[in-house]
Amino acid sequence: MEDILLVVQVVLSVSVIFLVLMHSGKDAGLSGAFGVGSGSGPLGGGSLVERNLNRWTVVFAIAWVANTIVLLRI
Repeated sequence: MEDILLVVQVVLSVSVIFLVLMHSGKDAGLSGAFGVGSGSGPLGGGSLVERNLNRWTVVFAIAWVANTIVLLRI
C-alpha cells in the first residue's frame, strides 16, 4: 500500500509543478509559450482556460496534501 501511495505522490508532485508553471505570471511564464495567456493559440482567449487551470491546480494540491498526510500516518 505504501509503495502505491509513494508512486501517487510522485505523480501528484510532478503534476502540481507542471500546473504551477503553466500559470501566467508577471512575464507570462510558460503559459505564454503554450498560448494560455494570450488571445492567440489553440486554447483561445484565456479567461476560461485560466479559471480551469486554477481549479485543477487547487484540486491537485489538495490531493497532494491529503496523500502526504496519509503517508505520514502509515
